[in-house]
Formats: sequence, C-alpha cells, structure tokens
Amino acid sequence: MKKPIYPCLWFDGNAKASADFYCSIFKNSKIINNTPMVVRFEIEGKLIMGLNGGPMFKINPSISLFVTCETNEEIESIWNQLSKEGTIMMPLDQYPWSEKYGFVADKFGVCWQLMLGEIPPNRQKIMPCFLFVGEQYGKAQAAIKQYTSIFPNSKIQNLSIDESEDQQQAGSLKFGNFTLENQLFAAMDGLGEHHFQFNEGVSLVVECDNQSEIDSYWTKLTEGGSESQCGWLKDRFGVSWQIVPTILSELMSDPEKAPRVVQAFMKMKKFDIETLLNT
Repeated sequence: MKKPIYPCLWFDGNAKASADFYCSIFKNSKIINNTPMVVRFEIEGKLIMGLNGGPMFKINPSISLFVTCETNEEIESIWNQLSKEGTIMMPLDQYPWSEKYGFVADKFGVCWQLMLGEIPPNRQKIMPCFLFVGEQYGKAQAAIKQYTSIFPNSKIQNLSIDESEDQQQAGSLKFGNFTLENQLFAAMDGLGEHHFQFNEGVSLVVECDNQSEIDSYWTKLTEGGSESQCGWLKDRFGVSWQIVPTILSELMSDPEKAPRVVQAFMKMKKFDIETLLNT
C-alpha cells in the first residue's frame, strides 16, 4: 500500500458545499472528484473524503483536523472563517502550550484545532488528531503503539506525558505525534466530562492494492473491535476505519458496472476484490 491514509467526513447531503468552503479557506486546495455520494478534495495537500451518508452519524471532536499556521495573519484569517456560524470550544488565545491556539467546530460540524508555530521540513500542515475521552481516556499511547505496529512506514515521533501529581492525570498523554504510511497524525487524552466518543462521523480510509493487504489490516484492526458493512470496521478503541480496494474508484466510474459493484459490496463486510471484479 503506497497511498495515504486519509480522513472521511460524514455529511448529511452537504459534502460538496463543505469541500467548496474548505477549498476557499486554505491555499493549495482543489476538488479531485465529485459524485452524488462522495467528494474527494485536497486542502494544503491533505487528502480528505466527504461522504453524503445521511443523518445517521454526526461529526464530533473525537477526531479533529489539527492545522499549524505560520503567521498571525494566517491563523486569524482561517479562524475567522471557520468560526463564523460555528461553535467555539476553546477561543483563539494564548495557552501554556502555545502562543496562539484555538479549537472550533465549523458550521458543518467539522472540528479544527489551529496553532501558531513553525512547520518543520517535510511535515504536513494538516493532520488528523485523536482525542481519547470518557471510557477511552488514558488509552492514547496504547492506540499509537498499536497503529504504528500495524502499518508500514510508521513511527512514533514524540510523546508528551503528563507527570503531574494528580493520580487521575499522571501518565496520560498530553500530546503525541506519529506517522502511519508517512502521514502525520496526533493523539491526546482528554480528562473531564465529555459527551462524545469515536464514531463513524470521522473515519480513516485505507486503500489496499490487493486482497492480502485487505485481509491483513482487517484482521489486525478488528481484533478487540467489530466488523461492519461495506469495508467499515471499528477497532478496539472505537475508531472507525474503511478498508477498501484501490480499484474500487475505477470500478465505480464505469456507468455500466457500477450498479452491479454496489449491489455486490452492499452484501459484504470485508471487501472481496475477486467478487467485485467478476460482477
């Protein structure tokens, strides 16, 4: 597998509107393809999928998009646009860990963390960030270790561990960076009362070149988790993943074959490439 692992955002019919909105805010952005069900786009080089899945699931702060901004003008501009008609969870301000930082859910419900700082060479500007709260609190380090053990070209970059005297907090992860398939991710434990958990509102898409890759990732990620339909699964931490064949987009672009492909994979949990090719 050489393709990036990328986030999928669940929308109720407004995936294209959200993609247009984000592409208007961030530089180096473009819409890659647009279908009634799926919109794929890039912002600052980060691939994202918008899925028109209906009202079933809502995006929440358990997985946000963390953006490093290099100037005051940039962070102020992006913040003002994302926070308009949105919900501010932590105002853009100075905090112990940053000269300027803010946490906001935009008008589409997508959650963003913005921080002023420098971007090291060959580092992504935007990365998905996991927030482990409630029954998942304290499990961020375990999740990072599991994910980096499953995917190739993965590495734990740095872990900032809470060393306070508070027994509830001590040993929890204040913030950690890691790579999966050379893509940057972040994770943290969040103490306190939170009324959300990981759900299908934000999932992670893994495109696989062959059946053995699908089988391997499916087996490892469902251990302690659960299988769902159409290539979806939940790992033992409750995070949703989509394990899909790379060839799926090509099959779906064939007007004659696509309806049969959809009919076939709607009956599947784990994808079977041979069955799809022979529909």
